[in-house]
Amino acid sequence: MELSIEIALKLFIAAIIAGWVDTIAGGGGLITIPAMLTVGIPPAVTLATNKVQGSSGTLVASIYFLRKGSFDLNKIKLSIFMTFIGSLVGGWLVLQINSEILKTILPILLILMGLYFLLSPTIENVDREPRISYIVFSAFIAPVLGFYDGFFGPGTGTFMALAFVILCGYSLSKATANAKIHNFTSNFSALTYFVLFGKIYWGVAMVMIVGQIIGAYIGAKMVTEKGVALIRPVVVTVCFLMSVRLLLKF
Repeated sequence: MELSIEIALKLFIAAIIAGWVDTIAGGGGLITIPAMLTVGIPPAVTLATNKVQGSSGTLVASIYFLRKGSFDLNKIKLSIFMTFIGSLVGGWLVLQINSEILKTILPILLILMGLYFLLSPTIENVDREPRISYIVFSAFIAPVLGFYDGFFGPGTGTFMALAFVILCGYSLSKATANAKIHNFTSNFSALTYFVLFGKIYWGVAMVMIVGQIIGAYIGAKMVTEKGVALIRPVVVTVCFLMSVRLLLKF
């Protein structure tokens, strides 16, 4: 593919916006995948290239949150490992069976999630009493979330943040930070498949990686400074936009 200056600039700007959105609420692919398709990149190559550039954004955000002390890596090693295993299984299984049924179910889940964030009076920037222990979360919830990302993917970061809020009692800012490192783990697992077996436009990927890094850094900084006042409206908006996009089967 010939990467003109005009196309490179369009994809670079899309990646900045996507990195910002994905860090705060998840769903950055809502922006980058259409952007790549509209410049003529084939669908299969778009998915592979998107995973490369998207993983860079989750990595940058994870490092930022780690340096700010938003999570303790030593305390969440088990859930990270189980997320990785779940994503490996999901990535393998998607090659064996048809995942089309999730395209019908996912918009409904996203709408319900958006309504929860919009209407729930309990989502505040303070920790609450957890509903399950960390061991139970790691053993049963983390691998399911990882499996979903490896098997299908859209909205994974949002699902992860919601799980940390509802089940672990985390504040929204803390949940967002923890979701990002787990999302990077599942992305990295899926990325392995694409690097080995998928066709990637590396020129496009490199341009968008730079944009993702910029957007993810800005998003992570805003999460630590603004907290729930920023995250909540962005999550609600992204959930409903992803639902519309999937219902229209863009």
